[in-house]
Amino acid sequence: MKNVLLCCILIGIRLSLFAQQDAWVYFKDKGNTYNINTPTNFLSQKAIDRKAQHGVAIDERDIPVNESYISTLKGAVGITVMAKSKWFNAVHVRGSQTDITNLVDAVNYPFVDYVDFADKNLNSSKVTVQKTKKKEAYLATTFNYGSAANQATMIHANELHLANFTGTGMTVAVMDAGFPGVNTIGGFQRLRDASGIIDTYDFVDREIDVYNNTTDKHGTWVLSTMAGYIENQFVGTAPDASYYLFITEDGSGENPVEESYWVEAAERADSLGVDVINTSLGYGAFYTNLNYRYSAAEYDGQTTYITKGANIAFEKGLLLINSVGNEGENGVNAPADSPYVLSIGAVDASGTYASFSSVGSPVQPSRKPDVVAQGQASYVIDVSNAIGTINGTSFSSPILAGGITCLWQALPNKTNAEIMKLVRESASQYNTPDYELGYGIPDLYASLNQGLSVQSNRLDLIKVFPNPTRNTLYLQLPNAQISYLASIYDVLGKQVNNTKISSHQNKIELASLAKGLYVLRLKSPENTVSIKLIKQ
Repeated sequence: MKNVLLCCILIGIRLSLFAQQDAWVYFKDKGNTYNINTPTNFLSQKAIDRKAQHGVAIDERDIPVNESYISTLKGAVGITVMAKSKWFNAVHVRGSQTDITNLVDAVNYPFVDYVDFADKNLNSSKVTVQKTKKKEAYLATTFNYGSAANQATMIHANELHLANFTGTGMTVAVMDAGFPGVNTIGGFQRLRDASGIIDTYDFVDREIDVYNNTTDKHGTWVLSTMAGYIENQFVGTAPDASYYLFITEDGSGENPVEESYWVEAAERADSLGVDVINTSLGYGAFYTNLNYRYSAAEYDGQTTYITKGANIAFEKGLLLINSVGNEGENGVNAPADSPYVLSIGAVDASGTYASFSSVGSPVQPSRKPDVVAQGQASYVIDVSNAIGTINGTSFSSPILAGGITCLWQALPNKTNAEIMKLVRESASQYNTPDYELGYGIPDLYASLNQGLSVQSNRLDLIKVFPNPTRNTLYLQLPNAQISYLASIYDVLGKQVNNTKISSHQNKIELASLAKGLYVLRLKSPENTVSIKLIKQ
């Protein structure tokens, strides 16, 4: 009996050992802990002299691995850090396949680039092993929006971000005035590092430099509401989209040639495969030559040159989003008058109509504005990298454009017309529209749920995120019209939470639960599904 028991113990130990895996965990960077221009901070003088003597350059590989990264990994469940390498910017770890794979987690380990298992058979799935491509290296589903929180949450863009819809794979053309600072300031460093600026062109001066006009910051402000990022202080509404920056506005005066620049830029955007165009510009009301100005009757969605161009762009499949204008009772400008342009008005932080926001009229063939977003005291990043507020539908438009870009990422099979319809239908006063707020403030997460419900009512399409979670669990539902019973059970089968879930109440607070493994059971009138849930 003793020998049998000993054999069992040895077998158990052998299985345990084989269950452990070795892997290299590679980091994205070294965290700016040292600077290669001050090598005495991380190399001995002798080492520096030897390199100099033999003409060996001091580079990033000489900088030590970031010790805070290593400490964080040492605290991970089931992980033992065995060795480190500054040349490879990596550590050798040991643990179970599951525990090592869990290190590929953008929320808890944002500094981890990818994992390479010593057992190459475990590297067959890039989805499991490698977190992101270079373009997505900064992707995170939980953001601290800082100053930009209200303008993002008002339209529920934050909930799209939590569901991993942050604009990745989508392309936006921003047609505006100058973009000074976008190529240098910290607020766009994340965008630049991700190669998020695909190309630039100034249609006015016929050059590729869109950064040299330091007197007109409008384009910089506009772009910041979509793509700006300052950690824990500011997050735009489409931080992981890719952007073309086009100058179509001539700051020297108001002239119809700007409409032609815009149409030319829209044509280029179409040829480049752009998904969304944001234009925080409007034309016709302030032309220097009074004879060039359009009459109120000509803002009928089909007369002005720029509006006719916008209508063709829509036919080509582009989604056009335009500020409705800042002319109040004087009405909308072009191309916001087009029924094929989603025209955005402005409200303040509480959702109240902003008095400068252009008011629609029966002249337009469709309700204008279409919808509204925060345009009074909108937060932007300035060319000095300071965060400040500014007024105008110029900013409610891109705030919403970024969110809609994320929505279209989530519903890639929808047409531009279908996305516009979903946005309008989700808005706060869809059944009682007016000429100040149009259909009201849209709920983009409700738009997503409605878009999914058209596709299917199946419970297997429900998404639960983030999982693992700490405090709050969100559910993306396939049918906005149905309520679901959500019950949570611990590993002993005891029910620890029970609540109703719908598209309007789509989160469960779990702060009171102990860390561990749970089962989430969701029940609809037709079916039941169980999902494994990890509370951290």
